[in-house]
Amino acid sequence: MGATGRPAAKVRLAVAGAGLIGLRHIEEIQRSRGAELAAIVDVAPKAADTAREAGVPLYASLGQLFAQGRPDGVILATPNQMHVDQGLECIAAGVPVLIEKPVAHTLAEGVRLCDASERAGAKVLVGHHRRHSPILHKAVEIVRSGVLGPLVGVMGSAVFYKPDAEGYYDGANAWRRRPGGGPILLNMIHEVGNLRAMVGEIVAVQAFASNAIRGFEVEDTVAINLRFANGALGTFLLSDTAACPKSWEQTSQENKAYASYDEDAYTIVGTRGSLGVPTMRLALYERDADRSWFKPFTTRTEPLARADPLANQIEHFAAVIRGEAQPLVTCRDGLANLRVTDAIVEAARTGHAVATA
Repeated sequence: MGATGRPAAKVRLAVAGAGLIGLRHIEEIQRSRGAELAAIVDVAPKAADTAREAGVPLYASLGQLFAQGRPDGVILATPNQMHVDQGLECIAAGVPVLIEKPVAHTLAEGVRLCDASERAGAKVLVGHHRRHSPILHKAVEIVRSGVLGPLVGVMGSAVFYKPDAEGYYDGANAWRRRPGGGPILLNMIHEVGNLRAMVGEIVAVQAFASNAIRGFEVEDTVAINLRFANGALGTFLLSDTAACPKSWEQTSQENKAYASYDEDAYTIVGTRGSLGVPTMRLALYERDADRSWFKPFTTRTEPLARADPLANQIEHFAAVIRGEAQPLVTCRDGLANLRVTDAIVEAARTGHAVATA
């Protein structure tokens, strides 16, 4: 609702990049209460069909869009290497922008983008969509309530089996066989965002990587150790060749394309209890006098209302554009996630602990 009590006018959003994630953004904008699709920016032949079906104009570049059909905001769902230059173009035009993760293809370029956005006072949101998940919000709420006591650590996993068939690793997708195409850069950046939100800032990492199963140039399995600024420690197992349901996609029920299981992807541990995520199962010592491995826990499951985080992200972006909210995931947040992911790559390559500060 607007300040007058009437529904706020819908913001007009353009989507640059009509690939898989761009199409998902388009779908959510079309369902949105607070936004409407204004245009698509893409040079791919299929984009013309998408724009025609959506009933919106198609532009070949952001420059053309800004000159002929300036929107209230832009979603960049283009290849990673284009994020910084296109983000800077939006900033220069004074148009709020949601940049899909990763915020940049290198740390140096990410710093350049963040510096420019801060100088301009630009509205920049980074598309780590899980930060808009009610599951993640609930986990953060429970941890911050102090019911677990001081945090000791976290055990996490993203273990799943990516398909061998359907050309997933062949033809135009052969890049997934080479460095940069493995689960560290494609999947771990989501987990880093979750871990930072739930447990705290990550200050150092160690990692071992293996390609023993598929034998590609790139890793298929990684074991990661984490040190947090608050003194907590963490372990994380990452694999895209593991027949196991302990991943966010297979447990959160947020993306119906995945089968769902009553499992946890994270266990957060404190001195008084532990929390399973996303099941929200708590195991607690109600009294300090009961804290002993000989004593039983009190157990309960916290209630949870689920919602599509991509849909929530669109509504949040609309609120940011209208000046009703500050970006939940800022450019610096996106850069921090990228910095940790880069440190994991370096730790796996060298066998050494790598600081992220």
